[in-house]
Amino acid sequence: MKINEVEALVGITRKNIRFYESEGLLTPRRNSENGYRDYGEGDVAVLRQIKLMRKLGVSLEEIRQMQSGTHTVGDGMRRHLISLERDRRNLEESIALCTRLTDCQERLIDLDAEAVLTEMTALEQSGTTFQDKQRRDVGIRYVAPVAITLATVLLMGGFAALILLVMASDAEIPPLVTACILAVPLIVIAGVVYALVQRIQEIGKGEEDDAKDY
Repeated sequence: MKINEVEALVGITRKNIRFYESEGLLTPRRNSENGYRDYGEGDVAVLRQIKLMRKLGVSLEEIRQMQSGTHTVGDGMRRHLISLERDRRNLEESIALCTRLTDCQERLIDLDAEAVLTEMTALEQSGTTFQDKQRRDVGIRYVAPVAITLATVLLMGGFAALILLVMASDAEIPPLVTACILAVPLIVIAGVVYALVQRIQEIGKGEEDDAKDY
């Protein structure tokens, strides 16, 4: 089977299938004639197992241990239950704190945030982990650089197309001059794309790897 067939059959995106392959959780054979991946029923079964475990929130490492036979399904579930119990305690602490704050009649500007944060710090020191929405806000930072890059690429691409149109109209422009003029938008496009890559790497520095959610 081809990857698009597997994608439709199992309900896992192509991106996720490739990710599981890169993690060594799936190893489809290669077609000897063209070198393309050739997925079989066994690969489909493995993907369904992975999908099941991931929907339950099991980590990739735990799935790897179960695949290798180091842990049975029961072993993996017992270990995962410990993680779920910890998450439930964290959620219960968050619910309790939010419930207490529902009695607060103050505006946010008047709230003693330092006192609440001190309480949260004490809870964190005892093992509680709170959700951090600041990490999710990072995605918003990508919008501006990507938008600017797209606008610049479209503008320079239009400029390059205009130059090619002039060249096609039999205007007598020396080839060297044409090449130099055409190089300007191409250099600008390359520059903004490079800047975008650098900016994305800068934004992503220190952030959690979303790949673990695949």
